[in-house]
Amino acid sequence: MTALDWLPVAGMLAILVAGLGLSRGQMRSVADFLAAGRSADRYLVSVASGVAALGSITIIGNLEMHYVSGFTLVWWGLSLSIVVLGVHLSGWVLYRFRQTRCLTVAEFFERRYGRSFRVFAGSLAWLSGIVNFGIFPAVGTRFFIHYCGLPATVAVAGEPVSTFALLMAALLLLTLGFVFLGGQVAVIVTNFLQGTLVNLIFLALGAYLLVRVVSWDQIAAALGSAPAEASLVDPFRASRVEDFNVWYFAIGAFGVVYGQMSWQGTQAYNASASSAHEARMSQALALWKTVPQSLFLLVAAVAIYTILHHPDFARLAAEVNGVLAGHDREALRSQLRPALVLRAVLPPGLLGAFAAVMLACFLSTHESYLHSWGSIFVQDVLLPLRHDRPLTPRQHLLALRLSILGVAAFAFAFSLLFRQSQYIFLFFAITGAIFAGGSGAVIIGGLYWRRGTARAAWSALAVGALISVGGIVLQQLDPDFPVNGQVFWGIAMGVSSVVYVVVSLVGPRAQAPVDLDRLLHRAASTAAPPAPAAHAAPRGWGRLAFTSEFTRGDKVLYGVTGAWILGWFAVFIAGTAAGCAGRLDTAAWLRFWRVYLAIQFVAALVVCVWFTAGGTRDLARMLRRLGAQVRDQGDDGIVR
Repeated sequence: MTALDWLPVAGMLAILVAGLGLSRGQMRSVADFLAAGRSADRYLVSVASGVAALGSITIIGNLEMHYVSGFTLVWWGLSLSIVVLGVHLSGWVLYRFRQTRCLTVAEFFERRYGRSFRVFAGSLAWLSGIVNFGIFPAVGTRFFIHYCGLPATVAVAGEPVSTFALLMAALLLLTLGFVFLGGQVAVIVTNFLQGTLVNLIFLALGAYLLVRVVSWDQIAAALGSAPAEASLVDPFRASRVEDFNVWYFAIGAFGVVYGQMSWQGTQAYNASASSAHEARMSQALALWKTVPQSLFLLVAAVAIYTILHHPDFARLAAEVNGVLAGHDREALRSQLRPALVLRAVLPPGLLGAFAAVMLACFLSTHESYLHSWGSIFVQDVLLPLRHDRPLTPRQHLLALRLSILGVAAFAFAFSLLFRQSQYIFLFFAITGAIFAGGSGAVIIGGLYWRRGTARAAWSALAVGALISVGGIVLQQLDPDFPVNGQVFWGIAMGVSSVVYVVVSLVGPRAQAPVDLDRLLHRAASTAAPPAPAAHAAPRGWGRLAFTSEFTRGDKVLYGVTGAWILGWFAVFIAGTAAGCAGRLDTAAWLRFWRVYLAIQFVAALVVCVWFTAGGTRDLARMLRRLGAQVRDQGDDGIVR
C-alpha cells in the first residue's frame, strides 16, 4: 500500500463522515433509531440494504464459493431466477409484514402468537445472530492485515501487541460510532453512499482484471484443466464439486421462498420503507442491484483461480502458496487466498480502491448487524419481560445502545477465540438455521394462514433450532462430518414446515382462526376513499401482479425486470436441454460464458447510473420527511 493507495481509503471515510453529518439531528425517537422513521423509498432501501447484506465477509465467502465452483454454480442460479422473480415481484412476505407496521419480526410474533412466544423467538434470533456474526470481525480483519501487508504485532508502551486484536477493536469502535450517533437513520444514509461507490469500483476492478491481468485464453486453459467431473465450466460435469454443487443450490432455492425475512441480520430495512408498496418495489429492484456485485465476485474468483493454476503465473502462484502453507487450516487458507493474489496483481490506486471497498463493506455490514442484534435483544427479549415497567424514550434509547455495545464485545471475544473449520457460507447456513430453520414456517403461516396456532409456532421453531444446534455440535466434534451446514439448514426447513402444519391441524387449538385483516390493518383501509382512476386496479391477469398503488412507471419496471429474468430462464432451459443431450462441449460452454460476461458488464454499467440517480433522489426525500415528521413517542415496538 503506497500513499496513492491510502487516498481512496481516506476518501471513503470522509464520505461516510459527511453522510453522518447529513443524518445528524434527524434521529429523534425510538422509531427513528429502529427504522429511520419509516421514511425511505425504494432505491434508497434497495442500495443500502444491498451493501449491508454484502459485507467484507460476504465478499470473501463469495470468492471462496466461485473459486471452488467456477461458472457452474452461476448456471444453476439461472434456474433460481424464476423463483426469485416470483418472490420479489409479488412482495412475498415483505409486503404483508410492512402492513403490520411492526418494527421487528418478533413484535409480529407477539401480535400473532403471544408475548411468551415473542420472548422465545427473540432470544433464539438473538442467539443465532450473534453466533453467526461472531466470525465477521475476524474474517474482515485478517483480510486487511494480509492485503495491506501489516505486521503481526506492533509495539505499545514497549510491549508487542497483536495487530489482529488492535485493528479489530479499532474497526468495531469506528462502527459503533456511526450506529450510536444516528441509529438506523445514520446506517441507511451511510450504507447508501457506500453501496453507490462500491458498485462503481466493482465495475472498474472487474474490467481491469479481464483486460490487463488475465486473458480469456488463459482463463479457458486454467478452468479447462480442472479434473473430470469437477468441471468449472460445464455444469453437467460438476458432480464431484464438493459443498458448492447442485444440492447447495437446490436447498438455497427452497430457502429463497421459505426463508424470506427469516434472517434478521438486516431486519431494520424490513420496517424502514415509507409504505408497504415501496417495500415491495425495493424487492423488485433487488433483482437488479446485485448485478455489479455478482459480476465482480465471479470475475475476481475466476481470475484468482487462473493465476494460481496457469503456468504463465507460476512464480506468483508459488509465492502465494508458500504463504498459505504457513497456515494449518484449510478454512483460513481459503479466506486469505483472495487477499494475497489481488494484492500482487492490482496496480497502485486500484489496490487502494479495493481496500476502500472492503472497508466500506466491513463497516456497512457491521453497522447493520450490530444494530439488528442489539435491537432484537432489547425489543424482543428485555421489553416484553418487563412489560409492566415500561422504559421512557430516553431509557429505551440508552438500553438499545448498551445492547449494541454488548454485541460488539461478544463478537470481538468470539473472533479471538473461535476456530473456524469450514467455508464461510456453510458456517452461515448452519448458525443462521438456529433461527431461520424454523422461523420461515412461523412467519409464512402467521401472515398467510388463519389456522396457524401458537402451539405450532413453538413446535416448529424449537425443532428447527434443535436440528441446527445438533449439526453444529457434530461438526465441532468431527470437522470432516459428511453432512455440511447447507444440508442441515435444508433438513431444518423441511421438518419445521411439516411440524407447523401438522400441529396446527391435529393439535388442540388455544385460539380461534386469526383475524388477518385486523393484523394487517386492512379493516381501516376499507373505509378509505376509492383510488383515483389513474391508479385503478387492472382487470384480468393484471390482478395477479398490479394493485391500485402501481404507477405507469412501476408497471414498466416490472415489465423490464420480468423480461430480463425470463430471458435468462429461457437460456437456462435451452442450455439444459442441449447439455443433457450431450451437444455442448467445453469449448461451447466457454464461448457462452464469454458472451454472458459481456452482457453482464453492460447491465452493471446501466444499474450503476440508474440506482445512483434514484437513490440520490430518495435520500433527499427521506431527509425532508424526517425534518417535517411529527414523532409519536409511543411508536416503539411495544404491544400494549
